[in-house]
Amino acid sequence: MAKWRKKPVVVEAMQFTNETKNRVYYWCSSQQMNIYPSFDDNNNPILKIPTLDGEMIASIGDYVIKEPYPTDWRKFYPCKPDIFHATYEKVEEA
Repeated sequence: MAKWRKKPVVVEAMQFTNETKNRVYYWCSSQQMNIYPSFDDNNNPILKIPTLDGEMIASIGDYVIKEPYPTDWRKFYPCKPDIFHATYEKVEEA
């Protein structure tokens, strides 16, 4: 038996906020055509991100992560802030 360490993967991500919502949308939609802005039941901005597993929603405060190993159907996905900060550490500022 051997022990293995998961290799670190560097990803690109942006937080979806009221201030960055347009920038995040244009970043995503320039690389994946089927992402579109919408509003939730409380009229808050969201991004709808279709995947093979179904539609995923990025809400205000969520991070949108560019898939490090993209497929035709999944180039971006949302992540809740607490999970994002527990999983990733910043390596450089864009």
